[in-house]
Amino acid sequence: MKKTTILIVDDEPDIIEILKFNLEKEGYNVVAAMNGQEGIKKAEESLPDLIILDIMMPEMDGVEVCRVLRNNKVFKDTLIAFLTAREEDYSQIAALDVGGDDYITKPIRPRVLVSRIKALLRRSGRTGDESASEMNFGSLVINQEEVSVIVGEKKVELAKKEFELLTLLASKPGKVFTREEIFNKVWGTDVIVGNRTIDVHIRKLREKIGDHYIKTMKGIGYKFEF
Repeated sequence: MKKTTILIVDDEPDIIEILKFNLEKEGYNVVAAMNGQEGIKKAEESLPDLIILDIMMPEMDGVEVCRVLRNNKVFKDTLIAFLTAREEDYSQIAALDVGGDDYITKPIRPRVLVSRIKALLRRSGRTGDESASEMNFGSLVINQEEVSVIVGEKKVELAKKEFELLTLLASKPGKVFTREEIFNKVWGTDVIVGNRTIDVHIRKLREKIGDHYIKTMKGIGYKFEF
């Protein structure tokens, strides 16, 4: 399943670092650009669900970037939130007139910004909810509602715990799940199982879906990669 992607375009590295950290902590995929031209290029490459645009940037300001993007039918409905230290009415009017969906002034309080972003995504229906029924990873498709897994065009039969284990790992690609986390979330704290239980289930999963999706992190646990 494709994560909600947010593109940040700002010429201040500190702002990008703060926003990136807080948004990634919320589970979003974050792409960053340091100027308007790079922002347009990154937008075309990543096709973000939402773009956070600083207004005051050298060479090409945020208003012009927004105008260029809105003239491209690909970004006609992409959410765009402007970010700036300027509080003048005309700046807000220009930002919204050119097609902005929201206007956020600096200094930024990360928790407030995250709430605004979530509200924008919620209104548009693009929440990036990790509990969505289908997770699509190219040739591997996991459907939680149907409790089914398809690899290529072939349906793969998984035991209940194998499916739960795969779903857990795939819910956050790149995240390392410790053995303790896996035990607690798949088997529960009240169930006593042997130390090799996870390893056996991982081996069976690799045999059924391919061995390149699940990586072993020695001494820690496992992670899903795509």
